[in-house]
Amino acid sequence: MKTQLTTICCLMLFLATECSHYRIQIHRKDRDKLQHPEEKSKTGRIQEKCLGPCITSFNCSQPCAQPFRGEIGYTCSQNKWQKSTETCTSLSVEIIFKDLNSATRLSVAAPSIPLHVLDLRAPEPIESVAQGIRKNCPWDYACIIEVVKSSEATSGNIAFIVQLLKNISTDLPHNVTQEKMKSYSEVANHILDTAAISNWAFIPNKNSSSDLLQSVNDFAQHLNIQNESENIVDEPFIQTKGFHISHNTSEKSFRFSGNMYNTTEGILGVIEIPKEELRKLLPNTSQAISIAFPTLGAVLKEAHLQNVSLPRPVNGLVLSVILPERLQQVFLTFEKINKSQSARAQCVGWHSRKRRWDENACAKTWEMKNSVKCRCNYTNAVMSFSILMSPISIDDKILDYITCIGLSVSILSLVLCLLIEATVWSRVVVTEISYMRHVCIVNIAVSLLTANVWFIISSNFSKKAQDYKWCVAMTFFSHFFYLSLFFWMFFKALLILYGILVVFHRMMKSRMMAIGFVIGYGFPLIIAATTVAITVPKKGYTRHDACWLNWDNTKALLAFAIPALVIVAVNLLVVLVVAVNTQRPFIGSSKSQDVAIIRRISKNVAILTPLLGLTWGFGIATLIDGTSLIFHIIFALLNAFQGFFILLFGTIMDHKIRDALKIKMSSLKGPSRVAENASLSPTNGSKLMNR
Repeated sequence: MKTQLTTICCLMLFLATECSHYRIQIHRKDRDKLQHPEEKSKTGRIQEKCLGPCITSFNCSQPCAQPFRGEIGYTCSQNKWQKSTETCTSLSVEIIFKDLNSATRLSVAAPSIPLHVLDLRAPEPIESVAQGIRKNCPWDYACIIEVVKSSEATSGNIAFIVQLLKNISTDLPHNVTQEKMKSYSEVANHILDTAAISNWAFIPNKNSSSDLLQSVNDFAQHLNIQNESENIVDEPFIQTKGFHISHNTSEKSFRFSGNMYNTTEGILGVIEIPKEELRKLLPNTSQAISIAFPTLGAVLKEAHLQNVSLPRPVNGLVLSVILPERLQQVFLTFEKINKSQSARAQCVGWHSRKRRWDENACAKTWEMKNSVKCRCNYTNAVMSFSILMSPISIDDKILDYITCIGLSVSILSLVLCLLIEATVWSRVVVTEISYMRHVCIVNIAVSLLTANVWFIISSNFSKKAQDYKWCVAMTFFSHFFYLSLFFWMFFKALLILYGILVVFHRMMKSRMMAIGFVIGYGFPLIIAATTVAITVPKKGYTRHDACWLNWDNTKALLAFAIPALVIVAVNLLVVLVVAVNTQRPFIGSSKSQDVAIIRRISKNVAILTPLLGLTWGFGIATLIDGTSLIFHIIFALLNAFQGFFILLFGTIMDHKIRDALKIKMSSLKGPSRVAENASLSPTNGSKLMNR
């Protein structure tokens, strides 16, 4: 009889173990099917549309397919049913601990235990996660990891796991060991995976992301660091570090690196506790803990504020710190995700009670193109920090207004300049040099006018909404005409040198015209076309966020910057030659003559500076990180109004043009006034401008 009972117990134990193993295998197979895109249509969890007509702003819902519970909400937008919410979940408290209860009860059975002692009754229901953990895995929470990680990260499952972590941090806050922190972080890492980020948008409770951040911070506050090991958790999407500190500890820092959402390269973050703060500690040893979230910033939703335009995208890691109460200030260095020149950073701290980013919690100490350093105040309500893509600051608004007004004035000035040149053309092109000088003025005006028009078109072009080829075309024309502007300025500088240095020999007009158009349009066309041919196959001709030359990947911007800066440097030498040639000192000259010479030099330099593009030299200062705003304003003023300066110095201040205009206006008033104005000499203009 005893042998039979032993055999029966062994058989039952074997069958129960095999059944449990079989259930786990089936669960894993179902999970694998859900993870393959081609199988989604079979599960039916994602419905394509609702039944019935789609009327704007109408809502409907569809039940989730088995084994999921919940429903999917849809909203009619743009004549299509689009998913708005989802509560499909396959997790519950019973499912998490179901197999564990059976395994626990069967594992205590042995061949030596009598049948009447083996309790095969249904287990008592587990009403909460805390109760299940206390019963099955009180030491490390490992009993919930496998079930959670094997579940699909649907919106409903994400919401369930956030609530699970929140319950753990609320109901099991005491005696948090490093093993518990690791298990807790593994569960959080599952829903912070880049593959799960897109599903956060469909969770009905928009506070889920802030609940997760607060729960992790609360749980980490009760963590006890037993040894000197700094690395506690090293999951891909949540990392925790900590160490012991005291009042005589030297400056401490945490360094993190994580892959952000939609990026492949690691983004760095550093937290520094200054020595001055550490001196505030009591003699007894304390601990400092920090947590890095590479992807949480992509889903962290702020509570609605009327005076804040939402959303405000996070541009770095989200870093949390847990410090002793006496420490109130930390320094944080964030590497930017978006490293474009216009991506200004705003240092912020997450206010857990207000559920929003607090600009007053941090101050920016310095900013570069790739990174920014912040000084932040640590409190119980603000212990998580990051950087935001700063909205248009007052500095950017000033530059935008200057550029907008300046371009408008320049375009009108250039049109007026061309009209004046057309009106007086026959009266001012007397010699070969004067003819070529006005040819230069006209082509400079045409190039700048066309470049400005293309600049305005490309600035208002939405690259994401339009074809990439159109963006390439607009960038090419802007590139070509801006280069033409500089090369025509270069040719004008050559004409000035020719007029100064070559006195007795004059080149034929046709030859000078040919040289001018080869330099003014031929060279820019070669440079622009070569740049397109090299960079377009790699899609590196334009920037990813604007229709202008790329810098980050292919350095295509150098195809504009190098020729422009070289021409500016050459033209600066020409201005110096003109200044020296204009001085012409005389022996025994009086002070009044010296003053006249200085005035003449100043006037020539003032005229030639905008005509030869020397104002673009201020652009060098704007390329340096941390340049003062005043350099940006000067650069914007000088170049946005360049068309006006060309009208003023190249046309209006030319005596020959003014005299020709007077004659033209007089001829319109009547033939009788022509003879009266015929005595006006057409050769009273500036000697420099006649060259």
